Amino acid sequence: MRCTVLTVGTEILFGSIVNTNSVYISQQLQELGIDVMYHMSVGDNPARLKEMLAHIYTDCDMIITTGGLGPTQDDLTKEMICEYFGERNVPFPEEMAKLEALFAKSERKMTENNRKQAFLPEHAVVLPNANGTAPGFWLEKDGKLIISLPGPPSEMKPMFDNEVKPRLLARQDSVLWSRNIMTYDIGESALETELLEFIDGQTDPTLATYAGTFQCKLRISSKRKTLEEARAAVDAMTEKVVKKIPDNIYSVEGEDIAQVVFKMLKERGLKLSSCESCTGGMFAAAVTDISGASEVFDRSLVTYSEKAKMEELGVSPATLERYSAVSSQTALEMAEGLRRASGSDVCVSVTGYAGPLGGTEEDPVGTFYVGLWYDGKCAAKRFTTRRPTRERVRKNAVLQMFLQIYKTLK
Repeated sequence: MRCTVLTVGTEILFGSIVNTNSVYISQQLQELGIDVMYHMSVGDNPARLKEMLAHIYTDCDMIITTGGLGPTQDDLTKEMICEYFGERNVPFPEEMAKLEALFAKSERKMTENNRKQAFLPEHAVVLPNANGTAPGFWLEKDGKLIISLPGPPSEMKPMFDNEVKPRLLARQDSVLWSRNIMTYDIGESALETELLEFIDGQTDPTLATYAGTFQCKLRISSKRKTLEEARAAVDAMTEKVVKKIPDNIYSVEGEDIAQVVFKMLKERGLKLSSCESCTGGMFAAAVTDISGASEVFDRSLVTYSEKAKMEELGVSPATLERYSAVSSQTALEMAEGLRRASGSDVCVSVTGYAGPLGGTEEDPVGTFYVGLWYDGKCAAKRFTTRRPTRERVRKNAVLQMFLQIYKTLK
């Protein structure tokens, strides 16, 4: 099946909200082996919405819409779908009863326009909404399929998972299984070159490289009759890839580097502490975003000023005067001082120039140093950031902090 995901709402075109619905739906459809050909958005304009439906169906046989199912006058998705398919928009008694009961239970008055939500295309299959007032629907006619879902993600996602996905799965004669392999210290072009023998002339499984922020992802996918066959094919190709670039992979399960490092620390019973300057606590935030972080994470110090570095970590005034706050010597003393203060098994530090101000001729904006204390040894490493912006430098610094721990422990 060839599918288009169509999001309806002027607020999307204005940039007032971020369109996460298309991303989620496409991810789910990929797992089902359904090809998503287009992402499209249209405002709350009846004529343009109807024109869009006609245009999409010239190339696709399936559309999933989100938005425009509510009670207000600009919620016109199902009305235009009815017009396009020649369907009557009729009240569904069961849905009307649910709506009335919901308002009665909440002791709110149901205004007349709310009744609009219980009107649906005459031959539609209702998709119940357990998290809102507007039901979705599934309509097949003239060899075309349209699935209409509410706009709020808190309503759309459960409806897709519980009502749409099982129906689509029952229609498929094949499934797609994918695995994301996370890499480091290798660019996208170099990654493709290393794996060219698998990529050239590929049929199934397929390999695709994706350039991220300071790291690359490799996706391996297989489309087979059964999930077991697809997984086996992906597993076999994964083994070949791992043998080819063993020193550039930190996860074959799509985990980010913070999750991988967390698992390594937990498995070894190690405690981690951090001290941060230019990142201002971003490393600690990434660790504590993980459920169960308290099992491995002891503390974090944000020692932004030179005074803080001296008072909290015991960095020598002479070191700061001679080498500056952004130097390998300072990063080392920060990590060593954190070890003394915390007693943690792994102590990581970072100091740098995030910009746009600061920097020197020797260490321009984008330069940072990561220090790491582990097993009685302490080392520091210098990093630079291409096309430095404050956000890019800080993100790169956090990534390198995790990578230095990973490389040390692996």
